[in-house]
Amino acid sequence: MRIAGITLPENKRIDIALTAIYGIGRKRAHNILDAAKIDFSTRSNSLTPDQENKIRREVEVLRIEGDLKREVAGNIKRLKDIKSYRGDRHQRGLPSKGQRTKSNSRTRRGNVRRTMGSGRKKLEKK
Repeated sequence: MRIAGITLPENKRIDIALTAIYGIGRKRAHNILDAAKIDFSTRSNSLTPDQENKIRREVEVLRIEGDLKREVAGNIKRLKDIKSYRGDRHQRGLPSKGQRTKSNSRTRRGNVRRTMGSGRKKLEKK
């Protein structure tokens, strides 16, 4: 089954399969299925064409995939342009929501240790 250009995983529960679409999490998937009156435990490969169309109609109203990614990128670009603190953290590739960086944030910075020493080797004795 394809929705919004994304192929949903086969043989998974439909509430989990919908989360394969960028912009739809568990909560939003449950809201979509409630509006379409479909049980959460239904498998994605056992949906009827009528049920698929109901889900498509609900998803078409939402901002997902490319539109959402463009909006998020635009928001980050705006923060960088106005030189806000959060924009500066995005530019430097550091955590932007107040996390500490001395001991954590390896995924954001890469496994680069910048906190120990000056980076210079000690001078050799003559």
